[in-house]
Amino acid sequence: MTNPFTTQLAAAVRTRRADLRLSQQDLAGMAGVSERFVRFVEQGKQSLRLDTLLALLDTLGLELQLATRTSAAARALVTQSLVTQPSELPLTQPPPDVPPSAAPPEGHEPSERENQP
Repeated sequence: MTNPFTTQLAAAVRTRRADLRLSQQDLAGMAGVSERFVRFVEQGKQSLRLDTLLALLDTLGLELQLATRTSAAARALVTQSLVTQPSELPLTQPPPDVPPSAAPPEGHEPSERENQP
C-alpha cells in the first residue's frame, strides 16, 4: 500500500538532489547518512528514523512542516476534545493563587453589578 506522504517525500528528495546535481553517494556523505538510507527515502520507504531524515532534508535545504488535517477523523478528535475540556467544568473552589477572601462564598453567583469594575 502506497502512502501519499512517503510518495511526495520521495519525489521531493529525488527532485532536489537532481537539481543540485548530487549523486545519492554524494548526498549521503554530505548529510552524514548512509547511501542506503538515501535510497530508502527516494523509494518511499514507510518507516524511517526521524532524526536521520531531518539531517538529509537539512542538507538538501528542505524542511518538514506539519499542518492540521481536515479529514473527518481529525474533526471528530477536535470535537471530542472540546466536549471533555476540564476548563469548561464549573469551579467550586477558587484557583490556588486566589486568596480565600477574594473568592465568592460557595453557592453565591456574582451579579452583573459585582462583575463590573
